[in-house]
Amino acid sequence: MTTGYKGFSTYNKNFSNSFTISGFELAKQDLINHFNIRRGEKLHNPEFGSIIWDSLYEPLTEEIVNEIEEDIKTIVAYDPRIEAESILVEQYENGLLIEMQLNYIPDQIMENLLINFSNTTTQATLSTT
Repeated sequence: MTTGYKGFSTYNKNFSNSFTISGFELAKQDLINHFNIRRGEKLHNPEFGSIIWDSLYEPLTEEIVNEIEEDIKTIVAYDPRIEAESILVEQYENGLLIEMQLNYIPDQIMENLLINFSNTTTQATLSTT
């Protein structure tokens, strides 16, 4: 039996449309929400969140890349609906760009995601390729 998930989002929405999202779109929004929380920021759950925000101003050494990749794998594994097939971490002038091939398990949909961690906006943004 398939479990259906339904969520509510006002992020990136045209207010004339419905605020309800479901399926893969909901899983992607949940993933971005998780990435937008710094590790230690969530009350009563200091292990929740991402270390990426603390790594933006560090030199992108192999050790830092490995830590970020492990953090991404942990965050993706937090959601049973999705799995990461591949992860690529790249630095650019305003932050980090994460390229990830994501599998939405219930419908076996594969999508290539780009997650931009900008030190100017302090918010992770998602785009697809």
